[in-house]
Amino acid sequence: MATIKRFEDISAWQKARELSKEIYAITKIGRFSKDYELKGQILKASGSIMDNIAEGFERGGKGEFIQFLGIAKGSCGEVRSQLYRALDREYIDKEKFNELYNFSDEISKMIKGLITYLNGTTIRGQKYKKQSNSKLETGN
Repeated sequence: MATIKRFEDISAWQKARELSKEIYAITKIGRFSKDYELKGQILKASGSIMDNIAEGFERGGKGEFIQFLGIAKGSCGEVRSQLYRALDREYIDKEKFNELYNFSDEISKMIKGLITYLNGTTIRGQKYKKQSNSKLETGN
């Protein structure tokens, strides 16, 4: 796996951004736009996926990144659950439900794959590289 230098280069983050846009699009039309509680919850959960991937990556350590990826994965499940509520309230049709459900599930699997990869590697993260280099330079 190539070294990723920016969270924007993470495929799961890119897909999560697309999902967030799709969720926004369905919540601004029809009766969905008037259900402020569900609208707010699903917008927050869909944004949380990409935000937690970004925050975990930016913290610079493998352990923290894995922790935040777990939160992002949980948010994928939250979005899927909220899609059921949107379907049950007839805010979206079955076709749109399936499309967004499958997209969220795909992202969840990508995140799980990233977690599995990180758990199996000796890479510790950027913040540890900086500490190691400064210790070498000072001789401590």
